[in-house]
Amino acid sequence: QVQLVESGGGLVQAGGSLRLSCAASGRIFSINAMGWYRQAPGKQRELVADISTGGLTNYEDSVKGRFTISRGNAKNTVYLQMNSLKPEDTAVYYCKARGSDVARPLYDYDYWGQGTQVTVSS
Repeated sequence: QVQLVESGGGLVQAGGSLRLSCAASGRIFSINAMGWYRQAPGKQRELVADISTGGLTNYEDSVKGRFTISRGNAKNTVYLQMNSLKPEDTAVYYCKARGSDVARPLYDYDYWGQGTQVTVSS
């Protein structure tokens, strides 16, 4: 099994910054793309940003220029630097990784973290 553990959420005033971290652990065979999603109350979960193993990034339009996704040197970690936060960024943020475990190395699955709350006050 592969586990994802997120950290870094919290309460911040509008205009402030937060940095989310996510680390994959367990019986990892490979980790490919990683990303961050968010879900606000009453809304569907949406992609915020993702990054490939080669470093190609993709951002949701409303966060472009404010958020930056990056991966750690070990490639099993992913970060989301969030600047100029707005109240509408308030949501539970989830880390996702696509990869495989050592028991079934040829099969890719989507693994999810437990989520971390980000609250931006106006």
